[in-house]
Amino acid sequence: MDDFQLLNAGGEKIAVRKDLRVPMRDCVELAADAYHGTDDKPRPALVALSPYGKELQALALTTPPQRRPSPMWDGCIEAGDIARIVKEDYVHVIGDLRGSGHSGGEHIGNYNAGGVSLGQDAYDFIEWVAAQPWCDGNVGMVGISYFGSMQVLAAAERPPSLKAIFVSGGHYDFYETTYHGGVMWFMPRAAREGRGGDSGWAFTDNVKSRMIEEYPPAELKKLVEKRLQDPDVAAWPNLVHVLNYPKNHEAWFDIVMNELDGDWYEERNPITLAPKIDIPVWLQLDQGRGWTLDGTVELFNELKGPKKLDIGPYPPMQSRPFIEEHDKMFRWYDYWIKGIENGVMDEPAVSVFVEGSREVVTADQWPPKDIEYTSLYLRPRRSLSTEPEPMGADYAAPDGFYQAPLTVTDKVEILSWSTPPFEEATEMIGSGAAHIFAEIDQPDTNFILRLWDYAPNGKRQLITSGYLKASHRELDERTTEGNPYHPHTRTVPVEPGTVEEYVLRLYPFANTFMPGHKLTVELSNAEPLADEHNALLPPDAFHLPVGRPVTHKIYRDAAHHSRLVLPFTTGKAGKK
Repeated sequence: MDDFQLLNAGGEKIAVRKDLRVPMRDCVELAADAYHGTDDKPRPALVALSPYGKELQALALTTPPQRRPSPMWDGCIEAGDIARIVKEDYVHVIGDLRGSGHSGGEHIGNYNAGGVSLGQDAYDFIEWVAAQPWCDGNVGMVGISYFGSMQVLAAAERPPSLKAIFVSGGHYDFYETTYHGGVMWFMPRAAREGRGGDSGWAFTDNVKSRMIEEYPPAELKKLVEKRLQDPDVAAWPNLVHVLNYPKNHEAWFDIVMNELDGDWYEERNPITLAPKIDIPVWLQLDQGRGWTLDGTVELFNELKGPKKLDIGPYPPMQSRPFIEEHDKMFRWYDYWIKGIENGVMDEPAVSVFVEGSREVVTADQWPPKDIEYTSLYLRPRRSLSTEPEPMGADYAAPDGFYQAPLTVTDKVEILSWSTPPFEEATEMIGSGAAHIFAEIDQPDTNFILRLWDYAPNGKRQLITSGYLKASHRELDERTTEGNPYHPHTRTVPVEPGTVEEYVLRLYPFANTFMPGHKLTVELSNAEPLADEHNALLPPDAFHLPVGRPVTHKIYRDAAHHSRLVLPFTTGKAGKK
Protein backbone atom coordinates (compact mmCIF):
# COMPACT_ATOMS: atom_id res chain seq x y z
CA MET A 1 0.00 0.00 0.00
CA ASP A 2 1.35 3.44 -0.92
CA ASP A 3 2.18 6.15 1.60
CA PHE A 4 -0.47 8.86 1.10
CA GLN A 5 0.57 12.36 2.24
CA LEU A 6 -0.54 15.97 1.93
CA LEU A 7 2.10 18.56 1.09
CA ASN A 8 1.94 22.35 1.15
CA ALA A 9 3.54 23.90 -1.93
CA GLY A 10 3.33 27.67 -2.24
CA GLY A 11 0.16 27.82 -0.16
CA GLU A 12 -1.52 25.06 -2.19
CA LYS A 13 -2.08 21.56 -0.85
CA ILE A 14 -0.87 18.66 -2.98
CA ALA A 15 -1.62 14.99 -2.41
CA VAL A 16 1.35 12.68 -2.93
CA ARG A 17 1.37 8.90 -3.06
CA LYS A 18 4.89 7.92 -2.10
CA ASP A 19 6.80 4.78 -3.01
CA LEU A 20 4.29 3.14 -5.29
CA ARG A 21 5.45 -0.25 -6.59
CA VAL A 22 4.83 -0.67 -10.31
CA PRO A 23 5.11 -4.27 -11.61
CA MET A 24 6.87 -5.01 -14.90
CA ARG A 25 6.07 -8.04 -17.05
CA ASP A 26 9.21 -9.85 -15.79
CA CYS A 27 8.05 -9.31 -12.15
CA VAL A 28 10.61 -6.55 -11.44
CA GLU A 29 9.02 -3.63 -9.58
CA LEU A 30 9.76 0.03 -10.33
CA ALA A 31 9.36 2.74 -7.70
CA ALA A 32 7.21 5.82 -8.29
CA ASP A 33 5.63 8.86 -6.62
CA ALA A 34 2.35 10.36 -7.80
CA TYR A 35 1.35 14.00 -7.14
CA HIS A 36 -2.21 15.27 -7.68
CA GLY A 37 -4.96 17.52 -6.34
CA THR A 38 -6.60 16.85 -3.01
CA ASP A 39 -10.12 16.13 -4.24
CA ASP A 40 -10.90 12.49 -4.91
CA LYS A 41 -11.35 12.22 -8.67
CA PRO A 42 -9.47 10.56 -11.54
CA ARG A 43 -7.28 12.78 -13.71
CA PRO A 44 -5.06 12.37 -16.77
CA ALA A 45 -1.47 11.60 -15.84
CA LEU A 46 1.88 12.93 -17.04
CA VAL A 47 4.62 10.33 -16.55
CA ALA A 48 8.33 11.11 -16.03
CA LEU A 49 10.93 8.32 -16.12
CA SER A 50 14.71 8.44 -15.59
CA PRO A 51 17.56 6.92 -13.55
CA TYR A 52 18.20 10.21 -11.70
CA GLY A 53 16.04 9.43 -8.68
CA LYS A 54 12.47 10.49 -7.90
CA GLU A 55 13.53 12.10 -4.61
CA LEU A 56 15.83 14.47 -6.52
CA GLN A 57 12.92 15.48 -8.77
CA ALA A 58 10.87 16.37 -5.66
CA LEU A 59 13.22 19.35 -5.18
CA ALA A 60 11.07 21.08 -7.82
CA LEU A 61 8.68 21.79 -4.92
CA THR A 62 11.27 23.51 -2.73
CA THR A 63 14.22 24.75 -4.84
CA PRO A 64 13.88 27.97 -6.84
CA PRO A 65 14.87 27.34 -10.49
CA GLN A 66 18.53 28.05 -11.29
CA ARG A 67 20.04 29.11 -14.62
CA ARG A 68 23.60 28.51 -15.76
CA PRO A 69 26.18 29.61 -14.69
CA SER A 70 24.67 29.31 -11.18
CA PRO A 71 26.65 26.71 -9.16
CA MET A 72 23.28 25.49 -7.81
CA TRP A 73 22.19 24.39 -11.30
CA ASP A 74 21.81 20.59 -11.26
CA GLY A 75 21.29 19.11 -14.70
CA CYS A 76 19.44 16.06 -13.38
CA ILE A 77 16.36 17.82 -11.89
CA GLU A 78 14.45 17.47 -15.13
CA ALA A 79 11.00 15.95 -14.46
CA GLY A 80 9.07 19.23 -14.63
CA ASP A 81 7.22 21.67 -12.38
CA ILE A 82 5.26 19.44 -10.00
CA ALA A 83 3.15 22.22 -8.50
CA ARG A 84 2.22 23.61 -11.93
CA ILE A 85 1.30 20.16 -13.27
CA VAL A 86 -0.97 19.54 -10.30
CA LYS A 87 -2.50 23.01 -10.61
CA GLU A 88 -3.38 22.23 -14.25
CA ASP A 89 -5.31 19.18 -12.96
CA TYR A 90 -2.98 16.42 -14.08
CA VAL A 91 -1.36 13.70 -11.99
CA HIS A 92 2.44 13.96 -12.08
CA VAL A 93 3.93 10.46 -11.81
CA ILE A 94 7.71 10.27 -11.38
CA GLY A 95 9.35 6.86 -11.65
CA ASP A 96 12.80 5.35 -11.17
CA LEU A 97 14.02 3.16 -14.04
CA ARG A 98 15.17 -0.36 -13.28
CA GLY A 99 18.54 -0.59 -11.58
CA SER A 100 18.24 2.96 -10.21
CA GLY A 101 16.70 4.82 -7.30
CA HIS A 102 14.32 2.65 -5.30
CA SER A 103 13.49 0.33 -8.21
CA GLY A 104 14.49 -3.28 -8.60
CA GLY A 105 16.07 -5.06 -11.52
CA GLU A 106 19.36 -4.72 -13.36
CA HIS A 107 20.45 -1.83 -15.58
CA ILE A 108 22.97 -3.06 -18.13
CA GLY A 109 24.89 -0.72 -20.40
CA ASN A 110 24.00 2.68 -21.78
CA TYR A 111 20.20 3.21 -21.83
CA ASN A 112 19.96 -0.45 -20.67
CA ALA A 113 20.75 -1.53 -24.23
CA GLY A 114 22.16 -4.78 -22.86
CA GLY A 115 19.11 -5.63 -20.78
CA VAL A 116 15.35 -5.14 -20.81
CA SER A 117 14.22 -2.44 -23.24
CA LEU A 118 13.47 0.79 -21.43
CA GLY A 119 10.62 1.28 -23.90
CA GLN A 120 9.14 -2.01 -22.73
CA ASP A 121 9.35 -0.89 -19.11
CA ALA A 122 7.79 2.45 -20.05
CA TYR A 123 4.89 0.59 -21.74
CA ASP A 124 4.20 -1.42 -18.59
CA PHE A 125 4.58 1.63 -16.37
CA ILE A 126 2.18 3.74 -18.45
CA GLU A 127 -0.47 1.05 -18.64
CA TRP A 128 -0.25 0.49 -14.86
CA VAL A 129 -0.69 4.22 -14.24
CA ALA A 130 -3.67 4.35 -16.60
CA ALA A 131 -5.40 1.56 -14.63
CA GLN A 132 -5.14 3.29 -11.24
CA PRO A 133 -8.30 4.77 -9.67
CA TRP A 134 -6.68 8.24 -9.49
CA CYS A 135 -6.03 8.25 -13.26
CA ASP A 136 -8.77 8.62 -15.88
CA GLY A 137 -6.98 6.28 -18.29
CA ASN A 138 -5.28 8.98 -20.37
CA VAL A 139 -1.51 9.43 -20.16
CA GLY A 140 1.07 11.88 -21.54
CA MET A 141 4.72 12.31 -20.56
CA VAL A 142 6.88 15.14 -19.26
CA GLY A 143 10.54 16.00 -18.76
CA ILE A 144 13.66 17.27 -20.46
CA SER A 145 16.83 15.57 -21.76
CA TYR A 146 16.94 11.94 -20.53
CA PHE A 147 13.24 12.19 -19.64
CA GLY A 148 12.66 13.44 -23.19
CA SER A 149 14.49 10.51 -24.77
CA MET A 150 12.38 8.16 -22.62
CA GLN A 151 9.23 9.67 -24.10
CA VAL A 152 10.31 8.68 -27.61
CA LEU A 153 11.33 5.17 -26.51
CA ALA A 154 7.96 4.80 -24.80
CA ALA A 155 5.95 6.07 -27.77
CA ALA A 156 7.72 3.64 -30.12
CA GLU A 157 6.27 0.77 -28.04
CA ARG A 158 2.72 2.13 -28.64
CA PRO A 159 1.16 1.73 -25.19
CA PRO A 160 -2.60 2.18 -25.77
CA SER A 161 -3.05 4.71 -22.96
CA LEU A 162 -0.28 7.05 -24.17
CA LYS A 163 -2.20 9.71 -26.10
CA ALA A 164 0.57 12.22 -26.95
CA ILE A 165 4.07 13.31 -25.90
CA PHE A 166 5.76 16.69 -25.47
CA VAL A 167 9.55 16.35 -25.65
CA SER A 168 11.83 19.20 -24.63
CA GLY A 169 15.59 18.92 -25.10
CA GLY A 170 15.79 15.21 -25.79
CA HIS A 171 18.85 13.26 -26.96
CA TYR A 172 18.18 10.86 -29.82
CA ASP A 173 21.04 9.49 -31.92
CA PHE A 174 22.91 7.79 -29.09
CA TYR A 175 26.26 7.84 -30.90
CA GLU A 176 26.01 11.56 -31.59
CA THR A 177 25.00 12.05 -27.95
CA THR A 178 28.46 10.87 -26.94
CA TYR A 179 30.78 11.39 -29.93
CA HIS A 180 30.37 14.62 -31.91
CA GLY A 181 31.97 14.11 -35.29
CA GLY A 182 33.84 11.22 -33.66
CA VAL A 183 35.19 13.45 -30.85
CA MET A 184 34.26 12.18 -27.39
CA TRP A 185 31.96 14.48 -25.40
CA PHE A 186 32.25 14.43 -21.61
CA MET A 187 28.72 15.46 -20.66
CA PRO A 188 27.43 11.82 -20.55
CA ARG A 189 30.04 11.21 -17.86
CA ALA A 190 28.53 14.02 -15.80
CA ALA A 191 25.04 12.61 -16.24
CA ARG A 192 26.13 9.15 -15.13
CA GLU A 193 28.83 9.77 -12.53
CA GLY A 194 27.53 13.02 -11.10
CA ARG A 195 30.66 15.01 -11.91
CA GLY A 196 30.78 18.69 -12.80
CA GLY A 197 27.62 19.95 -11.10
CA ASP A 198 25.21 17.09 -11.81
CA SER A 199 23.84 14.70 -9.22
CA GLY A 200 24.09 11.88 -11.75
CA TRP A 201 22.34 8.52 -11.80
CA ALA A 202 20.84 7.24 -8.59
CA PHE A 203 22.88 4.05 -8.87
CA THR A 204 22.05 0.79 -7.14
CA ASP A 205 24.21 -2.33 -6.89
CA ASN A 206 22.42 -3.67 -9.98
CA VAL A 207 23.94 -1.36 -12.59
CA LYS A 208 26.27 -3.38 -14.80
CA SER A 209 28.59 -2.94 -17.76
CA ARG A 210 27.37 -4.48 -20.99
CA MET A 211 30.98 -4.98 -22.08
CA ILE A 212 31.81 -6.92 -18.91
CA GLU A 213 28.64 -8.98 -19.30
CA GLU A 214 29.29 -9.88 -22.95
CA TYR A 215 33.07 -10.38 -23.25
CA PRO A 216 35.26 -13.03 -21.57
CA PRO A 217 37.76 -11.42 -19.18
CA ALA A 218 40.83 -12.19 -21.30
CA GLU A 219 39.26 -10.76 -24.47
CA LEU A 220 38.00 -7.67 -22.65
CA LYS A 221 41.47 -7.09 -21.21
CA LYS A 222 42.91 -7.00 -24.75
CA LEU A 223 40.21 -4.55 -25.86
CA VAL A 224 40.97 -2.28 -22.91
CA GLU A 225 44.70 -2.38 -23.66
CA LYS A 226 43.97 -1.43 -27.27
CA ARG A 227 41.76 1.49 -26.20
CA LEU A 228 44.52 2.74 -23.87
CA GLN A 229 46.85 2.95 -26.89
CA ASP A 230 44.82 5.94 -28.13
CA PRO A 231 47.06 8.87 -27.10
CA ASP A 232 44.03 11.10 -26.48
CA VAL A 233 42.59 8.57 -24.01
CA ALA A 234 45.96 7.81 -22.44
CA ALA A 235 46.53 11.52 -21.70
CA TRP A 236 43.25 11.97 -19.83
CA PRO A 237 43.40 10.75 -16.18
CA ASN A 238 39.67 10.08 -15.78
CA LEU A 239 39.60 7.81 -18.83
CA VAL A 240 42.67 5.89 -17.70
CA HIS A 241 40.90 5.37 -14.38
CA VAL A 242 37.64 4.26 -16.01
CA LEU A 243 39.37 1.73 -18.23
CA ASN A 244 41.39 0.24 -15.36
CA TYR A 245 38.52 0.20 -12.85
CA PRO A 246 35.37 -0.23 -14.95
CA LYS A 247 33.07 -1.48 -12.19
CA ASN A 248 33.16 1.99 -10.64
CA HIS A 249 31.84 3.58 -13.86
CA GLU A 250 29.87 0.84 -15.62
CA ALA A 251 27.85 2.80 -18.20
CA TRP A 252 30.63 5.32 -18.89
CA PHE A 253 33.09 2.44 -19.39
CA ASP A 254 30.83 1.04 -22.10
CA ILE A 255 30.72 4.38 -23.93
CA VAL A 256 34.50 4.88 -23.76
CA MET A 257 35.05 1.38 -25.10
CA ASN A 258 32.79 1.93 -28.10
CA GLU A 259 34.20 4.88 -30.03
CA LEU A 260 32.64 3.85 -33.37
CA ASP A 261 29.00 3.89 -34.45
CA GLY A 262 27.20 0.63 -35.19
CA ASP A 263 24.89 -1.94 -33.62
CA TRP A 264 25.92 -0.89 -30.11
CA TYR A 265 24.28 2.52 -30.54
CA GLU A 266 21.71 1.76 -33.22
CA GLU A 267 19.97 -1.08 -31.39
CA ARG A 268 17.54 1.29 -29.67
CA ASN A 269 18.19 4.56 -31.45
CA PRO A 270 15.02 6.68 -31.06
CA ILE A 271 15.42 8.04 -34.60
CA THR A 272 15.42 4.49 -35.97
CA LEU A 273 12.31 3.74 -33.90
CA ALA A 274 10.50 6.96 -34.85
CA PRO A 275 8.52 5.55 -37.82
CA LYS A 276 6.69 3.33 -35.32
CA ILE A 277 5.31 6.40 -33.53
CA ASP A 278 1.86 7.51 -34.68
CA ILE A 279 0.64 9.51 -31.67
CA PRO A 280 0.97 13.33 -31.65
CA VAL A 281 4.50 14.54 -30.85
CA TRP A 282 5.71 18.07 -30.00
CA LEU A 283 9.50 18.48 -30.18
CA GLN A 284 11.06 21.55 -28.54
CA LEU A 285 14.66 22.67 -28.17
CA ASP A 286 16.49 25.95 -27.64
CA GLN A 287 19.42 26.94 -29.83
CA GLY A 288 23.03 26.64 -28.75
CA ARG A 289 23.55 22.87 -28.48
CA GLY A 290 23.76 22.01 -32.13
CA TRP A 291 24.15 18.22 -32.02
CA THR A 292 20.92 17.94 -30.04
CA LEU A 293 19.11 20.26 -32.45
CA ASP A 294 20.40 18.16 -35.35
CA GLY A 295 18.88 15.03 -33.82
CA THR A 296 15.64 16.86 -33.03
CA VAL A 297 15.22 17.91 -36.66
CA GLU A 298 16.08 14.40 -37.87
CA LEU A 299 13.53 12.87 -35.49
CA PHE A 300 10.87 15.36 -36.60
CA ASN A 301 11.37 14.36 -40.22
CA GLU A 302 10.96 10.65 -39.37
CA LEU A 303 7.74 10.95 -37.36
CA LYS A 304 4.56 9.82 -39.13
CA GLY A 305 1.76 11.21 -36.94
CA PRO A 306 0.69 14.77 -35.99
CA LYS A 307 3.82 16.67 -35.04
CA LYS A 308 5.29 20.04 -34.12
CA LEU A 309 8.86 21.36 -34.17
CA ASP A 310 9.52 24.34 -31.90
CA ILE A 311 13.04 25.83 -31.90
CA GLY A 312 13.52 28.44 -29.21
CA PRO A 313 16.10 31.16 -28.50
CA TYR A 314 19.63 31.01 -27.15
CA PRO A 315 20.99 30.35 -24.47
CA PRO A 316 21.09 26.56 -24.61
CA MET A 317 20.59 25.45 -21.01
CA GLN A 318 17.17 25.68 -19.38
CA SER A 319 16.52 26.03 -15.67
CA ARG A 320 16.93 23.28 -13.13
CA PRO A 321 14.51 22.40 -11.74
CA PHE A 322 13.12 22.39 -15.29
CA ILE A 323 10.12 24.75 -15.57
CA GLU A 324 10.21 26.20 -19.11
CA GLU A 325 7.85 25.33 -21.96
CA HIS A 326 5.00 24.30 -19.66
CA ASP A 327 2.55 26.78 -21.22
CA LYS A 328 3.04 25.13 -24.63
CA MET A 329 2.94 21.68 -23.11
CA PHE A 330 -0.44 22.23 -21.46
CA ARG A 331 -1.95 23.63 -24.67
CA TRP A 332 -0.76 20.44 -26.40
CA TYR A 333 -2.09 18.09 -23.74
CA ASP A 334 -5.30 20.02 -23.16
CA TYR A 335 -6.06 19.49 -26.84
CA TRP A 336 -4.93 15.87 -27.29
CA ILE A 337 -5.74 14.49 -23.82
CA LYS A 338 -8.53 16.66 -22.43
CA GLY A 339 -10.19 17.36 -25.78
CA ILE A 340 -10.19 21.15 -25.37
CA GLU A 341 -10.47 22.98 -28.70
CA ASN A 342 -7.76 25.59 -28.21
CA GLY A 343 -6.59 25.98 -31.82
CA VAL A 344 -3.15 24.45 -31.30
CA MET A 345 -3.49 22.32 -34.43
CA ASP A 346 -4.55 25.29 -36.54
CA GLU A 347 -1.05 26.74 -36.16
CA PRO A 348 1.92 25.90 -38.44
CA ALA A 349 3.84 22.75 -37.60
CA VAL A 350 7.25 24.45 -37.39
CA SER A 351 8.14 27.51 -35.31
CA VAL A 352 11.70 28.87 -35.29
CA PHE A 353 13.12 31.74 -33.26
CA VAL A 354 15.70 33.56 -35.40
CA GLU A 355 18.58 35.02 -33.42
CA GLY A 356 19.71 38.49 -34.41
CA SER A 357 16.37 39.71 -35.78
CA ARG A 358 14.62 38.04 -32.83
CA GLU A 359 11.71 37.15 -35.08
CA VAL A 360 9.75 33.92 -34.98
CA VAL A 361 9.17 32.36 -38.39
CA THR A 362 6.63 29.61 -38.95
CA ALA A 363 6.01 27.06 -41.68
CA ASP A 364 5.00 23.44 -42.14
CA GLN A 365 8.53 22.13 -42.71
CA TRP A 366 12.17 22.56 -41.75
CA PRO A 367 13.83 24.80 -42.80
CA PRO A 368 10.86 27.19 -42.54
CA LYS A 369 12.05 29.19 -45.57
CA ASP A 370 13.57 28.37 -48.93
CA ILE A 371 17.36 28.43 -48.74
CA GLU A 372 20.25 28.66 -51.14
CA TYR A 373 23.59 27.25 -50.09
CA THR A 374 26.29 29.89 -50.61
CA SER A 375 30.04 29.56 -50.04
CA LEU A 376 32.14 31.94 -47.97
CA TYR A 377 35.81 31.29 -48.75
CA LEU A 378 38.70 31.47 -46.32
CA ARG A 379 41.11 34.13 -47.64
CA PRO A 380 44.41 35.69 -46.56
CA ARG A 381 44.49 38.19 -43.72
CA ARG A 382 41.93 36.10 -41.83
CA SER A 383 39.06 37.20 -44.04
CA LEU A 384 35.94 35.50 -45.46
CA SER A 385 34.74 36.34 -48.95
CA THR A 386 32.09 35.21 -51.43
CA GLU A 387 34.92 35.01 -54.00
CA PRO A 388 37.50 32.18 -53.95
CA GLU A 389 41.22 32.81 -53.72
CA PRO A 390 42.77 33.27 -57.20
CA MET A 391 46.42 32.74 -56.22
CA GLY A 392 48.27 29.48 -55.68
CA ALA A 393 49.79 28.25 -52.43
CA ASP A 394 53.15 29.89 -53.21
CA TYR A 395 51.51 33.29 -52.80
CA ALA A 396 48.45 32.50 -50.67
CA ALA A 397 50.52 30.67 -48.06
CA PRO A 398 48.55 28.47 -45.64
CA ASP A 399 47.50 29.63 -42.21
CA GLY A 400 48.63 27.42 -39.39
CA PHE A 401 48.83 26.69 -35.70
CA TYR A 402 50.71 24.36 -33.40
CA GLN A 403 48.70 22.92 -30.52
CA ALA A 404 50.59 21.43 -27.60
CA PRO A 405 48.59 18.90 -25.57
CA LEU A 406 46.77 20.23 -22.53
CA THR A 407 49.05 18.14 -20.34
CA VAL A 408 51.71 20.82 -20.87
CA THR A 409 49.76 24.01 -21.66
CA ASP A 410 46.55 25.81 -20.76
CA LYS A 411 46.54 27.76 -24.02
CA VAL A 412 44.22 26.68 -26.84
CA GLU A 413 45.37 28.01 -30.20
CA ILE A 414 42.56 29.39 -32.38
CA LEU A 415 42.55 30.57 -35.99
CA SER A 416 39.76 32.89 -37.09
CA TRP A 417 38.40 34.40 -40.30
CA SER A 418 35.74 37.13 -40.55
CA THR A 419 33.44 38.74 -43.09
CA PRO A 420 33.32 42.52 -43.48
CA PRO A 421 30.41 44.03 -41.53
CA PHE A 422 27.10 43.17 -43.20
CA GLU A 423 25.52 46.15 -44.94
CA GLU A 424 22.00 44.72 -44.73
CA ALA A 425 20.22 42.12 -42.62
CA THR A 426 21.33 38.67 -43.81
CA GLU A 427 19.36 35.63 -42.66
CA MET A 428 20.56 32.02 -42.52
CA ILE A 429 18.44 29.05 -41.38
CA GLY A 430 19.41 25.40 -41.67
CA SER A 431 22.45 23.15 -41.44
CA GLY A 432 25.75 23.85 -43.18
CA ALA A 433 29.23 22.57 -43.90
CA ALA A 434 32.85 23.60 -43.57
CA HIS A 435 35.33 22.31 -46.17
CA ILE A 436 38.81 22.58 -44.62
CA PHE A 437 41.90 21.61 -46.61
CA ALA A 438 44.53 20.82 -44.03
CA GLU A 439 47.91 19.20 -43.56
CA ILE A 440 48.82 17.74 -40.17
CA ASP A 441 52.00 16.09 -38.93
CA GLN A 442 50.26 13.35 -36.91
CA PRO A 443 47.91 10.46 -37.83
CA ASP A 444 44.96 12.24 -36.16
CA THR A 445 43.65 15.45 -34.67
CA ASN A 446 40.35 17.16 -33.88
CA PHE A 447 38.82 19.93 -35.93
CA ILE A 448 36.52 22.11 -33.83
CA LEU A 449 34.81 24.95 -35.65
CA ARG A 450 32.53 27.60 -34.15
CA LEU A 451 30.57 30.39 -35.86
CA TRP A 452 29.99 33.66 -34.03
CA ASP A 453 27.86 36.74 -34.63
CA TYR A 454 29.97 39.77 -33.65
CA ALA A 455 28.17 43.02 -32.85
CA PRO A 456 29.81 46.40 -33.55
CA ASN A 457 30.46 46.84 -29.81
CA GLY A 458 32.53 43.62 -29.74
CA LYS A 459 29.96 41.45 -27.99
CA ARG A 460 29.43 38.08 -29.63
CA GLN A 461 27.06 35.13 -29.58
CA LEU A 462 27.71 31.58 -30.70
CA ILE A 463 25.61 30.65 -33.74
CA THR A 464 26.59 27.06 -34.46
CA SER A 465 29.47 24.60 -34.25
CA GLY A 466 30.98 21.60 -36.02
CA TYR A 467 33.28 18.78 -34.90
CA LEU A 468 35.30 16.19 -36.77
CA LYS A 469 37.99 13.75 -35.70
CA ALA A 470 40.38 13.64 -38.64
CA SER A 471 40.40 9.84 -38.79
CA HIS A 472 36.58 9.94 -39.16
CA ARG A 473 36.67 12.11 -42.30
CA GLU A 474 34.92 9.59 -44.57
CA LEU A 475 31.55 10.74 -45.93
CA ASP A 476 28.59 8.51 -46.73
CA GLU A 477 25.91 8.39 -49.41
CA ARG A 478 23.55 10.75 -47.57
CA THR A 479 25.91 13.69 -48.14
CA THR A 480 24.69 16.61 -50.24
CA GLU A 481 25.90 20.19 -50.67
CA GLY A 482 25.79 21.90 -47.29
CA ASN A 483 24.58 18.70 -45.62
CA PRO A 484 27.47 16.27 -44.98
CA TYR A 485 27.15 12.99 -43.11
CA HIS A 486 29.89 10.77 -41.71
CA PRO A 487 29.31 7.05 -41.01
CA HIS A 488 31.75 6.90 -38.04
CA THR A 489 31.99 3.12 -38.49
CA ARG A 490 35.78 2.94 -38.88
CA THR A 491 38.88 5.07 -38.45
CA VAL A 492 41.24 5.94 -41.32
CA PRO A 493 44.48 7.37 -39.94
CA VAL A 494 45.86 10.40 -41.74
CA GLU A 495 49.19 10.14 -43.57
CA PRO A 496 51.22 12.94 -41.97
CA GLY A 497 52.29 15.63 -44.39
CA THR A 498 49.47 15.10 -46.90
CA VAL A 499 46.80 17.70 -47.65
CA GLU A 500 43.33 16.27 -47.01
CA GLU A 501 39.86 17.78 -47.36
CA TYR A 502 37.90 17.59 -44.12
CA VAL A 503 34.17 18.30 -44.37
CA LEU A 504 32.61 19.27 -41.05
CA ARG A 505 28.87 19.19 -40.52
CA LEU A 506 27.65 22.52 -39.12
CA TYR A 507 24.70 21.86 -36.88
CA PRO A 508 21.32 23.52 -37.62
CA PHE A 509 20.91 27.17 -36.62
CA ALA A 510 18.77 30.23 -37.33
CA ASN A 511 20.35 33.67 -37.29
CA THR A 512 20.06 37.07 -38.95
CA PHE A 513 23.29 39.03 -39.13
CA MET A 514 22.13 42.59 -38.63
CA PRO A 515 23.72 45.61 -40.38
CA GLY A 516 27.12 46.36 -38.86
CA HIS A 517 27.54 42.81 -37.52
CA LYS A 518 30.07 40.36 -38.91
CA LEU A 519 30.37 36.57 -39.08
CA THR A 520 33.51 35.10 -37.56
CA VAL A 521 34.54 31.46 -37.80
CA GLU A 522 37.04 30.00 -35.33
CA LEU A 523 39.02 26.80 -35.88
CA SER A 524 40.99 24.88 -33.26
CA ASN A 525 41.67 21.30 -32.21
CA ALA A 526 40.52 21.84 -28.62
CA GLU A 527 37.98 24.01 -26.87
CA PRO A 528 38.81 27.16 -24.92
CA LEU A 529 38.79 26.41 -21.22
CA ALA A 530 36.40 29.33 -20.65
CA ASP A 531 34.50 31.79 -22.82
CA GLU A 532 31.08 33.44 -23.09
CA HIS A 533 29.41 30.29 -24.41
CA ASN A 534 31.15 27.69 -22.26
CA ALA A 535 30.17 29.59 -19.11
CA LEU A 536 26.54 28.75 -19.92
CA LEU A 537 27.23 25.00 -20.07
CA PRO A 538 27.87 22.52 -17.26
CA PRO A 539 31.57 22.20 -16.35
CA ASP A 540 31.95 18.83 -18.06
CA ALA A 541 30.28 19.85 -21.34
CA PHE A 542 33.50 19.84 -23.35
CA HIS A 543 35.28 17.38 -25.64
CA LEU A 544 38.28 15.08 -25.24
CA PRO A 545 41.40 17.07 -26.22
CA VAL A 546 44.10 15.73 -28.51
CA GLY A 547 46.78 14.05 -26.42
CA ARG A 548 49.78 14.72 -28.68
CA PRO A 549 51.35 17.85 -30.19
CA VAL A 550 49.99 18.61 -33.67
CA THR A 551 50.96 21.18 -36.27
CA HIS A 552 48.09 22.19 -38.56
CA LYS A 553 48.42 23.98 -41.91
CA ILE A 554 45.14 25.27 -43.35
CA TYR A 555 45.30 25.69 -47.13
CA ARG A 556 42.97 28.21 -48.78
CA ASP A 557 44.48 28.91 -52.17
CA ALA A 558 43.33 28.51 -55.79
CA ALA A 559 43.74 24.72 -55.63
CA HIS A 560 42.28 24.32 -52.13
CA HIS A 561 39.00 26.14 -51.68
CA SER A 562 38.59 25.97 -47.92
CA ARG A 563 35.14 27.42 -47.35
CA LEU A 564 31.95 27.55 -45.36
CA VAL A 565 28.75 26.45 -47.10
CA LEU A 566 25.88 28.28 -45.39
CA PRO A 567 22.06 28.26 -45.74
CA PHE A 568 21.13 31.78 -46.88
CA THR A 569 17.33 32.19 -46.93
CA THR A 570 15.62 33.26 -50.14
CA GLY A 571 11.90 32.87 -49.47
CA LYS A 572 9.29 34.28 -47.17
CA ALA A 573 7.59 32.47 -44.31
CA GLY A 574 5.07 33.34 -41.67
CA LYS A 575 6.12 35.54 -38.77
CA LYS A 576 4.73 35.91 -35.28
